[in-house]
Amino acid sequence: MRTLLVSAAIVLVIWLVAVAFLVLAGRRSAAKELATLVPNLLHLFRGLFRDPRIPRGTRALVLLAVIWIASPIDLIPEFVPVAGPLDDAIVAALVLRRVLRSAGREVVAEHWRGEAATLDRLIRLTGRSSRYPS
Repeated sequence: MRTLLVSAAIVLVIWLVAVAFLVLAGRRSAAKELATLVPNLLHLFRGLFRDPRIPRGTRALVLLAVIWIASPIDLIPEFVPVAGPLDDAIVAALVLRRVLRSAGREVVAEHWRGEAATLDRLIRLTGRSSRYPS
């Protein structure tokens, strides 16, 4: 449990530094995209869950991720600025990795409503190339 808390604290600090850097650098649109990440992920997962090209087991994981993200019970409460969505982002990244492996980037891109550059960054964070399907 202590390792989890230390890891969460490190991620929180990195997240805060990134948001602060974006704001100070005058990149408010990038900061806004970072702030709207969770709603965009919910929309993405809702679309992926309904997509028949996604295998049944992966759709079950997508459904669990949506429940986790929408649930008011979190490791870090949602009302905590910036840190609140962190546990949601971790779950979303793990599920997104699975979807990319099973369905490919094109399917994910069809359901993404945020900026394409943000999706590319998310895909790179999952260990997948943004240029090629999985």
